[in-house]
Amino acid sequence: EVQLVESGGGLVQAGGSLSLSCVASGFTNDDYAIGWFRQVPGKEREGVSCISVSDDSTYYVDSVKGRFTISRDNAKNTVYLQMNSLKPEDTAVYYCAAGPIFTVMVAAYDYWGQGTQVTVSS
Repeated sequence: EVQLVESGGGLVQAGGSLSLSCVASGFTNDDYAIGWFRQVPGKEREGVSCISVSDDSTYYVDSVKGRFTISRDNAKNTVYLQMNSLKPEDTAVYYCAAGPIFTVMVAAYDYWGQGTQVTVSS
């Protein structure tokens, strides 16, 4: 059974940093991607970044490019999202997810974590 568990959210002032972790388990091969998504109340969930487990390709949406970094530690089965220069508009519940396609499209992901709250104060 595939499981994803996020951690690392919290409250930070604008300009600060947070690092999110996503521990993945239950996969039988490397043919999948891990994506980070976020959602605020009343809005659709949106993709932030993704990484291919097979070749470590990465992708960022424009709003986080240059501020966020996605990486993974194969030995720990963990994907990280390092978030720097945080802005109040980054406030959201952040989710990690796993799917067969290297994309930040929500519909392409089959497995989701429970989410972790990130709050950036101004």
